[in-house]
Amino acid sequence: MADPLSKPSCKPSLRVLDPMERISEVLFGLIMVLTATGAISAITADRAQIRTMLIAALGCNLAWGIIDAGMYLMACLHERGRGILALRAVHATTDAAAARRIIADALPPPVTAVLSPEQLDAIGQKLRAMPTPAARPRLTARDGLGALGVCLLVFFATFPVVVPFIVVADPWLALRVSNAVAVAMLFLCGYAFGRCSGLRPLATGLAMVALGGALVGVAILLGG
Repeated sequence: MADPLSKPSCKPSLRVLDPMERISEVLFGLIMVLTATGAISAITADRAQIRTMLIAALGCNLAWGIIDAGMYLMACLHERGRGILALRAVHATTDAAAARRIIADALPPPVTAVLSPEQLDAIGQKLRAMPTPAARPRLTARDGLGALGVCLLVFFATFPVVVPFIVVADPWLALRVSNAVAVAMLFLCGYAFGRCSGLRPLATGLAMVALGGALVGVAILLGG
């Protein structure tokens, strides 16, 4: 079980990845695949070049999915390790003011702002009553599932964008359909991001579309 001072991304919950993590990974996968589809010329490309692009896009996103999964595990270790160090520090100190600072630094600023010194002291007493923390942070099976989810999200974000190249014979039309699918996915991710972040979902979705449109426009100007 994660330490109570750990950040939310690695604590036990009903979901392995929270909504923001899923949105971020899909966006990352989309950006990666757009760099691959934008590198192909719709005018001069033949089936062999498109096949090469598809393999490159899938391989690139798989590789980055694995890398991102590794970074996710590193983040879990870091967050859990910070929690263990903070808990040890609370156990070790006899200075009430120092304990309050340690607890306040481990909590989100909006939470710290509404806690009185007495409440921080009460938290410190409960933390001291907890067993001595582990010697070092450890990964759990849930962390492994989270890393797998990260990898799969980055990888499978590729497929909706590359499918037009498989089912549409005309390279120019396939590229334009692929661009449209990517922009639609960017809008949905932006909309979801806005809802999760307290922003205006529609405006955030449109802003993400503008970013996607800019990327596609650059690709077209450069011969995509």
